[in-house]
Amino acid sequence: MSVPRSKLVRNFPGCPVEATLSLLDGKWKGVILFHLMEGTLRFNEIRRKLPSVTQRMLTKQLRELEESGLVSRTVFPVVPPRVDYALTPLGASLGPIIKAMAVWGEENVFCHDGRQQLASCVTGAALQAN
Repeated sequence: MSVPRSKLVRNFPGCPVEATLSLLDGKWKGVILFHLMEGTLRFNEIRRKLPSVTQRMLTKQLRELEESGLVSRTVFPVVPPRVDYALTPLGASLGPIIKAMAVWGEENVFCHDGRQQLASCVTGAALQAN
């Protein structure tokens, strides 16, 4: 199990960027927040949007987001159980950051030969080939 960044540094956070990144630390947290920006989602809806994540990891990441106050979890007392996840006002305040990351990714990250590459690497490789 990985140790959160906040537990690795004695005088945490060192700076505002580090503090913000510590909340998004985790492979799936940013992606979960991105999808929750669309609105409230049930657990399986999130899982369908992230087919590569395991149920255990998704549960872990959602719990950490809930603990940090970025996501709210609402359990409905019905059978079968229904659990909704939504951004809190604090989580929604990360919207511009998440959107900026999405725009940057669309402009700069490409799939080339089944591998992820940055635009500068693809451009450089194309120039070298000529």
